[in-house]
Amino acid sequence: MTGDHLKALMGLQAATPVLIALYDPHDRLRYANEAFRSAYHVGEDEAPTWAEIMRRNHAAGRGTVLKTDDLEAWIAATVHRRGKVPFRTVETDLHDGRWLWMTETVDQKGWMLCIAVDITDVRAGERKLRQDRDFALRASQVDELTSVPNRRYTMERLNEFIRNCAENPHMWGCVAIIDIDYFKAINDRYGHHRGDEVLLDFARQMQEFVRRSDCFGRIGGEEFMLILPDTTVGEANLILDRLLDKIRNARPLSNIPEFFYTCSVGLAEYREGDSVGDIYSRADEALYIAKREGRDRVKRHTLPGSDREFSPDQTP
Repeated sequence: MTGDHLKALMGLQAATPVLIALYDPHDRLRYANEAFRSAYHVGEDEAPTWAEIMRRNHAAGRGTVLKTDDLEAWIAATVHRRGKVPFRTVETDLHDGRWLWMTETVDQKGWMLCIAVDITDVRAGERKLRQDRDFALRASQVDELTSVPNRRYTMERLNEFIRNCAENPHMWGCVAIIDIDYFKAINDRYGHHRGDEVLLDFARQMQEFVRRSDCFGRIGGEEFMLILPDTTVGEANLILDRLLDKIRNARPLSNIPEFFYTCSVGLAEYREGDSVGDIYSRADEALYIAKREGRDRVKRHTLPGSDREFSPDQTP
């Protein structure tokens, strides 16, 4: 591209009414044209995350119209679905009366290009039908309490992860099963309502640790799964150690400031020929050892004869 071509391109993107934005793999805005910054009230020198944009627009009655009584639950549900497929379309309405049709294109490293076009003139009835469809799809994928992906959606993503690894020899990754320690005792002592508050706190604490390429979901009770594509065991350990440290310092029950909780994690890496059941079982076995050794720790499952922490045939 010549200098003249680049100059023309930059001039046109600045002048177009089409909204253009680029987010990095951590969902932080790295570029936006004037149309986008005006619609979402982002300063020229600002680089907020998508969640930060949503929070401050919601507080000011600007940007996207969010029809929710629980903003953080809505953000959690949306964050865990953003950028999980290479391309998708969404529709949204703005407080200024516009209705936008937005495309999201994601590359293999997690960068997302968003382009939005004003479709306000499309008939309201057609928009309502699409809204209802999108709401039903979201409800089928999201855990009702925590607003993170449910077991069905998470297991579908695990299947996809295993299939991608099997079909692409250069791909690898890890799977972690995370369990809140002594959760039954929390319910028994403080009541199920407080137990729900702990689950909600954990799901929200996870937001900063889940990259766009990852999948985090609730697979049952107090048990969650984190799928980490293109991640070595060492990298996964660092992520999970940071998570456990943050959880130790969380104080989710405002009227019981001394209350805290911990988590245990079982970690397994993909091995050639793995099925979903294989990697799930190894992560679950590692979680069992983490619980047995005192909880509040990460244990990884490795092969016998290696620099191992646990194998099915040996007790560590």
